[in-house]
Amino acid sequence: MEKIERMDNKISFIGAGPGDPELLTLKALKKIKIADVIIWTDSLIPEKILDFAKEGSEKIKTSSLNLEQITSIMIKKFQAGKTVIRLHDGDPCLFGAIKEQIEILKKEKIEIEVIPGVSAFQVAAAYHEAELTIPDVTQTIILTRAGGRTGMPKKESLKDLAKHNSSLCLYLSARHVKRSQETLLEFYPPETKVIVGFRVSWDDGWTSLIELKDMANFSIEKKLIRTTIYIISPAINTSQNRSNLYNPSYKHLFRNNK
Repeated sequence: MEKIERMDNKISFIGAGPGDPELLTLKALKKIKIADVIIWTDSLIPEKILDFAKEGSEKIKTSSLNLEQITSIMIKKFQAGKTVIRLHDGDPCLFGAIKEQIEILKKEKIEIEVIPGVSAFQVAAAYHEAELTIPDVTQTIILTRAGGRTGMPKKESLKDLAKHNSSLCLYLSARHVKRSQETLLEFYPPETKVIVGFRVSWDDGWTSLIELKDMANFSIEKKLIRTTIYIISPAINTSQNRSNLYNPSYKHLFRNNK
C-alpha cells in the first residue's frame, strides 16, 4: 500500500483566540497556513481568521453538526491524506468539549496535539488595564459558568465559589445573569467592579466596566444572551500596596541587594 504523505501527521486542536486575528499564536497561524482541511466552530470564530488559510483549503463549519458527524469528517479527511486542523474559539481547554472528540480520534489511532489560545477573560481584562491578582486583595482567579442546561458539580455551585471573594470570570452565563447576580451579591459588595465583554475583540465586539448591582439590568438592556463574559473582581480599579516583585528592598535569586 502506498504511503500517504501529508504536511502534518496528526490532527491539531487549535485555540483561535477570542476573535482578533492578531491574537493568534504563531504556532496556530503556522498550522492554519498549511492545513488542507479546516474544521471550525463558525458560530464562535469570525471568518476572517480563515483568511490565513492557503488557497484551495477546505473549510468546514460545525455549528449545525453533532459530535459523530464532526469526528467522522475529521477521520475521513485525515485517512485520505489531508492535513486536518480543528479550530476552537479562545483556548480549547476552557469549555471546548475537546475530550470527547479526542477520545473518538484516538480509537482510530490518530495522533493528536492541542495548541493553546488566548482566552476572552485575558483580553477583556487587558482592555481595562486590569490586574486580576493584586497582593492583599486576591491572588486567585476562578473561571467558571452559571449552572444551566449543562450540569454543575454540587461542590462547584456559584455560591460556593463566590465565597472566596476572588476574581471570578463567568463564561456562558448571560442567560442566567439575574440569578447569578443575586448569588454574587451575597458575597461581593454591590459596588464591586464588573467587566462585561461581548464578542470580545470581534469587529462588532465591546467591553464595559459596570458595578455588580447593575449587572443584570445592564445585560437585559444590552440583550446579552451569548458570547458574553463577566469578570467580577475586588482587584479591578482598586488601590494596591506595592508588590514585592519590584520592591528595591526585596531580595530574590536574580537580585542581590547590598
